Amino acid sequence: MALSDLSPAERHRQVAGAFTDRVRGAKDWDVPAPVDGWNARDVVRHLVEWLPPFLSGGTGVELPTGLSVDEDPVAAWEAQCAAVQALLDDPETPQRMLANPHIGEVPLDRAIDQFYTSDVFMHTWDLARATGQDDRLEPEFCAALLSGMEPIEDLLRSSGQYGPAVPVPDDADAQTRMLGYIGRDPFWTTPR
Repeated sequence: MALSDLSPAERHRQVAGAFTDRVRGAKDWDVPAPVDGWNARDVVRHLVEWLPPFLSGGTGVELPTGLSVDEDPVAAWEAQCAAVQALLDDPETPQRMLANPHIGEVPLDRAIDQFYTSDVFMHTWDLARATGQDDRLEPEFCAALLSGMEPIEDLLRSSGQYGPAVPVPDDADAQTRMLGYIGRDPFWTTPR
């Protein structure tokens, strides 16, 4: 079943599972990553550090904390991954609302899915590419994310979360087009 067809809980389970595989497979946390100024550790740091205040500020949900990314990026990621999955597996979560001044009120499971799970999906490529692992992403979900982002391009670019689009060939596949759209050079390789 395609990622687009899954519930928020199941989509997170699969997307976060793929990212977990890349986290566990990383051998060097100081290698440069495709995000300018970041290394592999920073990819994990970004995901571990932005979600907790987003949730606590919008819902009062406090994720349990573990080791820091500096101490142990694998343990830090695994703790957050498990906490988010438990939250999504809770049958009460779809009835809870997340309030945010930029997006209004959104069901909590949908907010996690739309903002966090999709971010984990995109950053899977960053970590995989930085650490020399399998960087293939599901093409259908790449296409779905791209079609959802294109109509709100001005908002995305003005948020500071996305760099300028990187031109890609007209006949590029969905993953390449999505990566270029979010400001990644799809042909980036680790500097030697």
